[in-house]
Amino acid sequence: MKKLPKLGFLYLDYVLRFFDNSNFKGWPDKIEKVVYHWKNDKKRFINEIKKKKIDILIGNIPATAYDTFVEISKELPNVRFVPSIHAQFPNKSKENVTIFCKKNKLSIPKTKIFEDKEKGLKYLKEKASYPQIIKRSYGPSNYGGYYVHKVDNYAEAVDLINKKKYSPIYTQNAIKLKNNGDIRVMLIGHKPVCAFWRYAGKNQWITNTSQGGHMSYNNIPMNALELAVKSSKAARAEYFACDIAICEKTGKAYILECATAFAAFPYIRDWIGQYLMWDFTKGKFKLPHIPLFSWEELGKINSNLLRTMRHIGFSKYKPSYDGEFIINDDPSFSMEKICEDFYKNFPNNIIETRLELSKQTNNNKDLVDKQLKKMNLNKASLTELMTLHAMQEELAIEIHQYVQENIITDSTDLLELEEIDEQMLKCWDNNLCDMRIDINNINNDILLKIKGIGKKLAKIILEYKKDVGAFKSIDELENIEGIGKRKLEELKSRFKIGE
Repeated sequence: MKKLPKLGFLYLDYVLRFFDNSNFKGWPDKIEKVVYHWKNDKKRFINEIKKKKIDILIGNIPATAYDTFVEISKELPNVRFVPSIHAQFPNKSKENVTIFCKKNKLSIPKTKIFEDKEKGLKYLKEKASYPQIIKRSYGPSNYGGYYVHKVDNYAEAVDLINKKKYSPIYTQNAIKLKNNGDIRVMLIGHKPVCAFWRYAGKNQWITNTSQGGHMSYNNIPMNALELAVKSSKAARAEYFACDIAICEKTGKAYILECATAFAAFPYIRDWIGQYLMWDFTKGKFKLPHIPLFSWEELGKINSNLLRTMRHIGFSKYKPSYDGEFIINDDPSFSMEKICEDFYKNFPNNIIETRLELSKQTNNNKDLVDKQLKKMNLNKASLTELMTLHAMQEELAIEIHQYVQENIITDSTDLLELEEIDEQMLKCWDNNLCDMRIDINNINNDILLKIKGIGKKLAKIILEYKKDVGAFKSIDELENIEGIGKRKLEELKSRFKIGE
């Protein structure tokens, strides 16, 4: 195996650890540990990352430290953060989850956010339907429902807002829940690995299990899983969790919350670790096989025992010699097809001028910009490749192997791979960035990895570049003897002038 990336665990004072070495069973190298201390620790922390030569930093970032870690990531451009920075949410987490869902056309209950208290109260008095769910919009997303409230009329809403002093006012239509419960779905690599109903405790309405609710792993509806996968793919999250409501009347699924920070039994953290090792090594480590609906069987185990179990595995089914059986876990459900049209129609402007907020904060602008960032196949992780329509694990690995020897400047370069066709590329193109190479930032090694450029053409391009200093236009290539109009048009799909 080629040299492995240097891993580091991110820990923070007073924040519960999510991973340790046991979750990365089999990783042969030492995994470093770095601790971020609150307040003025940014410079020391950055220097420690550099000193330990960490390539991948693994650990959730609390919402209250998000802005600081955005700054840190800019000073560590060659360090990969897992979960990815753009998959996590900053301090006003409820607002940003709402914006994330709206921007990516994920169904959520009707939600309004008002920085102006009087406008918010006017909406609650004149337009809102009841019951309403009013939440504290700032702080971490995973606070167990302790800042989520149901009000049955305007008087209760006014009393709550005056008492709690939540600002801005974040209010949401209450969904009449099917079975009086909601659904938690956990995903790894955009595939559900655990899902369960959460039912409210006696004389309670809130379903969070930390407040007395109970669970059931049975009969999770398919549209809840599909919506969770869409959410995970939109976030390009290595691992993710969604809370989903199913409307009792219509059966429609709605996202209530989503985040990279969530409570998980140790065996799920082990699965995440196995998946990440597969991703980090471009497929050299074994990808965990987790059949769909396996949670129904695991849910039969007493929870006191289940939370102590480690390194649970499932063998892949192999057909009998006569080939009568089907290998797929569930042929009726294709994870890859649910996002076929998902990335085709991004709106150009911020939704509803930041959902009726009077101004857009820099935090939210950064969030939207990151989430709309398009993919460069030459730099994409396996997790990012898995967001593409009809992508399979084996094909993602094959693309990674291809870019070791080639530079993709146009998606059609991948037609060399047997499993890829033009229709597949058409589905991908809206999600891919301009991958052309800056002609003023090239060398011989780069040129020889670009399709259609041999040693002779590479030499004359570099010689011309040396004479002129820098290209001002790609059309200058026509000045080189041997490059005619036809070849020039081909090279325009390979090169650009950098900004």
